[in-house]
Amino acid sequence: MALYPLRYLSTGHVFIDPKDDCDRIVDALLETEYGEEFCLARDFTEDFISRLMEAGFLVMSVELESLFILLPKLHLVRSALFFPEHSAETNGRGSPPDLHIKKSIRRFFSRYELRIDQDFDFILDKCVQIHGSSWLTPPLVEILKELRQRKDLRSKPVSFGLYRDGELKAGEIGVVVGRVYTSYSGYYEEDNAGTVQMIKMVQWLYETGFDFLDFGMPLDYKTALGARDITPGSFVELFRKARC
Repeated sequence: MALYPLRYLSTGHVFIDPKDDCDRIVDALLETEYGEEFCLARDFTEDFISRLMEAGFLVMSVELESLFILLPKLHLVRSALFFPEHSAETNGRGSPPDLHIKKSIRRFFSRYELRIDQDFDFILDKCVQIHGSSWLTPPLVEILKELRQRKDLRSKPVSFGLYRDGELKAGEIGVVVGRVYTSYSGYYEEDNAGTVQMIKMVQWLYETGFDFLDFGMPLDYKTALGARDITPGSFVELFRKARC
């Protein structure tokens, strides 16, 4: 099959159109060893953004001179925490072998309850309030909320909330495609709550049968939890196997 034609802007970035085959765009980016992490796009529609997510892009946005544009991101290095298949002995319970839990944090587990996919809009709005709208722009936020209502798409925004005595103390939002969860943004309101939320989330993903957690950009705290850095080619191969 011929290499899918890429359209380059004057900045050197690839432009993606809603009519493009997003999987073939990814293949062409890998084949040509595209040196940028971001591509550019203009179309803020549910179907297009969903297809970008299903192709393995982490979809971001930015405002430039009062114009909102999409920044589909394919990391040059991807951070991922892998979940091996459960053995008969584990019966699908517990933590994945690669997850590192410090003894000092275990004593906080009993204080909190993890709730999956509750208060999504509140958690998303809280992430924007705390971290700003530099990439979670208003039109992208609205699309994420609207995608949650769709039943016909393979990509679904979800939330994880950590509660203490019924009050939300930490949370994050991300996107599920098949058996992969991609983390987008999170926040916490008290010490240790953010770490407990991530650990409990990892345990839930593992118990539920996910293949891996896509952390996106590598950071020290992700590596400390047990995540590994992988190439974009390896990520795409594993992602495609798990998204069915």
